[in-house]
Amino acid sequence: MRVILSIKPEYANKIFDGTKKYEFRRTIFKDTTVKTVIVYASSPMQKVIGEFEIDIILNDGLNDLWEQTKDFAGITQDYFYEYFSQKQEGYAIKIKNVQRYLQPLCLKDEYNVSPPQSFLYV
Repeated sequence: MRVILSIKPEYANKIFDGTKKYEFRRTIFKDTTVKTVIVYASSPMQKVIGEFEIDIILNDGLNDLWEQTKDFAGITQDYFYEYFSQKQEGYAIKIKNVQRYLQPLCLKDEYNVSPPQSFLYV
């Protein structure tokens, strides 16, 4: 099973250059068979730019989650806590086996879907 995740281009690019090894989420998909994430770089790029495999998904309190992921979070500590405001815990998808596409894909043409707010099963 695969999902499409909407990720801001700044952070999507960090995934593919290796400086971001965790993708943070307030909620996570219920289907535990999801093994691959298709990366949709949101506005202004609005293209599918690659994919990665899920190593593990961490779920923890915010302080512990930050301590576990901070070296390869790809975001600042301030942004981390701002993103998770109003939450007691969060999720971090550990990224492995990244593959950036040679040609970015159009989400509508390739998958016949609209950009997901958070994620979308495919």
